[in-house]
Amino acid sequence: MKTDLTDTTASKINKALVKGRRAIGTPAVGMVLTLVIVTDEENAYDALKAANDASREHPSRTLVVIKRVSRSPRDRTQSRLDAEVRVGADAGTGETVVLRLYGEVADHAQSVVLPLLLPDAPVVVWWPVDAPLDPAGDPLGALAQRRVTDTYSSEQPVRELTARAGTYKPGDTDLSWTRITPWRSMLAAALDQVSVEVKAVEVEGEEYNPSCELLAMWLADRLDVPVRRSLSSGPGLTAVRMETSHGPITLDRADGSLATLSIDGQPDRAVALKRRETAELIAEELRRLDPDDTYASALRFGVHRLNVSNGHADTVEKPKEPEQPVAASLETSPDVEGASDVEGAPEGPSAKGEPADGEAPAQAPAPEAAKPPALKPVPSGLSGKAAK
Repeated sequence: MKTDLTDTTASKINKALVKGRRAIGTPAVGMVLTLVIVTDEENAYDALKAANDASREHPSRTLVVIKRVSRSPRDRTQSRLDAEVRVGADAGTGETVVLRLYGEVADHAQSVVLPLLLPDAPVVVWWPVDAPLDPAGDPLGALAQRRVTDTYSSEQPVRELTARAGTYKPGDTDLSWTRITPWRSMLAAALDQVSVEVKAVEVEGEEYNPSCELLAMWLADRLDVPVRRSLSSGPGLTAVRMETSHGPITLDRADGSLATLSIDGQPDRAVALKRRETAELIAEELRRLDPDDTYASALRFGVHRLNVSNGHADTVEKPKEPEQPVAASLETSPDVEGASDVEGAPEGPSAKGEPADGEAPAQAPAPEAAKPPALKPVPSGLSGKAAK
């Protein structure tokens, strides 16, 4: 059952919902939460379809907020609220209200949504596209216990991950994180089967895929090992390779549906790792409404810390200046600091490690300061094993 309301109010929308429930013979409200979808006309159909499919598992009242763009200054001064109320088979197992906001009322969407929320029920806000960088600070996000974004739909997803780490609040989550739940479960199960020490990890996937970055940050944060991010043609995540003390562990998915788990000393196993639809992702997020501390820890690890091993970047290391190659490479080593004054020092001024103007240049005995640490005498307090 559908009811169209033009130039209406929140009070009239509530009356239309009650009238619709009575018309289909279900006056009781059996919904468990309110799902608010903030989107545009282009993506409203797909988002609403996914929400209706997810409502079969989580009956909910779905409020779709569409802020219409006014074409002229005159239209921007005229506020109007249009609504489409759907009850029964047209709204899945819950209720759906499509709200179209025109003019100044579009800047006060929270005032329209607040009277339509289910009483004493949790609220979830989902931005399929164009999510704010601070979801908790958004007026609509402030009404919710759970705020769902999707960095995969942004123009610069990896950079947006960094911005979200700085604005994270308990209750924030992202569908890019939800997409890697089967990968995290499978990798954790693989490490439970064998008692090994992980030394390094490589995460392979398509470029500009935030799910790949989140999985790499999760592994680096949990295992405390260097994680290398490599690129492939996709689709999505394609492989995770772990170098362990007892041989490699590989989870490879080349076709986007079936993966192969390889553990050294065991036969290869086929694992179902298909790419899930948006409805499945939303349904998973609605199962838990408490803060996701694991996501917060992985997000705050930082994309810039990937591809780093022992303090030196594997693939993102800054190039050294050509005029002082030796001085730059020895700069981080306190044991050989004096060596930059004599060996490999570039000619002319501005070389780091050179004496300032007016000072005496380094003399011949200076190389004695660059003796390797191996030539230093062993302290008498070391045991015989350490002395050897």
